[in-house]
Amino acid sequence: MHDILTLISGRAHPELAREVADYLGITLGKIDLWDFPDGEIGCKLEQNIRGRDVFLFQPTGPPVNDNLMELLIMIDACKRASAERITTVIPYFGYARQDRKDAGRVPITAKLAANMIVTAGADRVLTMDLHAAQIQGFFDLPVDHLYAAPILDQYFRSLNLPPDKLAIVSPDEGSIKRALHHQRHLGGSLTIVDKRRSSATRTQQANLIGEPLQGKIALLFDDMISTAGSICGAADVAHKHGADEIYISAAHAVFCGSAVSRLCEAPVKEVVVTNSLPIAKAQDLPNLHTVTVAPLLGEAIKRIHRAESVSYLFD
Repeated sequence: MHDILTLISGRAHPELAREVADYLGITLGKIDLWDFPDGEIGCKLEQNIRGRDVFLFQPTGPPVNDNLMELLIMIDACKRASAERITTVIPYFGYARQDRKDAGRVPITAKLAANMIVTAGADRVLTMDLHAAQIQGFFDLPVDHLYAAPILDQYFRSLNLPPDKLAIVSPDEGSIKRALHHQRHLGGSLTIVDKRRSSATRTQQANLIGEPLQGKIALLFDDMISTAGSICGAADVAHKHGADEIYISAAHAVFCGSAVSRLCEAPVKEVVVTNSLPIAKAQDLPNLHTVTVAPLLGEAIKRIHRAESVSYLFD
């Protein structure tokens, strides 16, 4: 396997790429990436990849435009170097929230980003916890969509929380399906926070739907924590309704804007995320716990390379 599989990382998250390479028992491919004085990105492959099965590792998180452009340039470099197949490994897919026209005269930028990846020369996409699962259809090529939920559930099971006090909380109506998945695997009751969005950056949470939270241990799950407004608002509601302990969890720690200050002020015992995106020292909260997705991504890469099924990793 290792004779023809090549894993190459961009500059977005080389630490996670090295973890994946360690899981596979290989070393990262050699590539030189740099910035020209005018901001253009330079790229040169430092090894032969002709006829190889190449996996390009690059989450397109902040700075989104730089990381997306770097991914496109790496795809083009591999295509022109005669790679046999190019799979883009994108643990976090930027622009995923711009997946529809929710107002007049606005773009569907998630589709545009998908088009660029396809046009650049990718043959396959491996990603994780898309903001909306239907984004898979934006790519005119095979997409393997993984979920971090089993890894997050495994961590919460290790805490040995009392099942009779457990409450799975959906921070809004759009996350009910995710909350139901966690409830099936962790048990506990189900509660939904009624969220009303007043603008792109402001939301208001007030009411609860479902089981009461008085005396419960509330677990709040979302796909990402961006500015943390929604998840912290939901945590405040859970606290006001009598939850004894509150944990919030998400697959992607985007942590932009006022996220860190909001999380520090929220009535939360622990913030549990994956390492799909790098977390800067300034974002490293005292109650932050990170679980790794390297084995999940590594196993998927191995199975894609061997033309084996990866469907059991989806759940």
